[in-house]
Amino acid sequence: MNTFNFKPRPRVMLIYTGGTIGMIENPKTGAFEPFNFSYLRDQIPEINRFDYVIQTYQFEPAIDSSDMNPEIWKKLVKIIVYNYDNYDGFVILHGTDTMAYTASALSFMLENLSKPVILTGSQLPIGMLRTDGKENLITAIEIAAAKNEDGKPMVPEVCIYFQEKLFRGNRTTKFSAENFNAFRSHNYPPLAHIGVNITYSKPLIRYPDETKHLKHHLLLDTSVLAITLFPGLREDLIEHIFSRHLLKGLILRTYGSGNAPQEKWLSNALRRATDEGKVIVNVTQCQTGAVEMGRYETGRQLKECGVVGVRDITIEAAITKLMFLLGHYNDPTIVRQIMCEPIAGEMSEAQI
Repeated sequence: MNTFNFKPRPRVMLIYTGGTIGMIENPKTGAFEPFNFSYLRDQIPEINRFDYVIQTYQFEPAIDSSDMNPEIWKKLVKIIVYNYDNYDGFVILHGTDTMAYTASALSFMLENLSKPVILTGSQLPIGMLRTDGKENLITAIEIAAAKNEDGKPMVPEVCIYFQEKLFRGNRTTKFSAENFNAFRSHNYPPLAHIGVNITYSKPLIRYPDETKHLKHHLLLDTSVLAITLFPGLREDLIEHIFSRHLLKGLILRTYGSGNAPQEKWLSNALRRATDEGKVIVNVTQCQTGAVEMGRYETGRQLKECGVVGVRDITIEAAITKLMFLLGHYNDPTIVRQIMCEPIAGEMSEAQI
């Protein structure tokens, strides 16, 4: 009697939100416009070489990256959760400008994720001859479907795939407006390098707790603001911002390893805001390196004012994490504490 090892075809859900990748030239007008992803295989016939089941979901109308917002993040989470048991992985096509914000937000909103959620896009429309969109899309689909020798997903994380590198989503930032390698993960290595083969860096990948199920979150509080420090920052403007009662969280983009001017008025404003229950987070303006508020006097001063340092987190992850925590906790002390702890691989562990 013959026996067969039947392996079901991998199932991937492709979600098109908008962005450059989904554009195609209208032959009559010459303008680029979103194409119908129901005809995806006609536009990219190479996909037919995959023995996958690929289903598509298209946002109508398509959303420009600049118009991305938390309500759309919630919709994406609902789509993924509703279809979670029916697919091996998910690919989200997204505009590049806010892709790192969406990837960061989803990493917090999809707790204990056990399947790949891969965001990708392109710098040139998929209908152009030299587009980077085809390779990005094809590889993202392959990664979303990839499983290890135990039959488990290779990368059960929210990731960004772009130009031969797979990054942890909440460690990624957009680096270039015109290069094909538009994204960087300055403080964490790529999870995979793509060449002739896909080489995964398994020790770098986060894996779920197999005793728990996916838990999704939809609560976000957008009462946050980010301020970049610069020479000449005015006292009256800072006082005006800090006096706003609706403000619950502030990202302070500081110099170097977390330094700020030693102006008395700034210290007083920060201390007063902290005493009022506002959560103030210290993120460095530098692309690489981490906030170390005990390193210089200018950093220690911020710590004494109640400002919390979040080491090597990106600005995108800091903002979305603060929204996430403020949406779940009313106690600013708890928010400050968890901001300093990695909950989705978004920052390095504290050095002991």
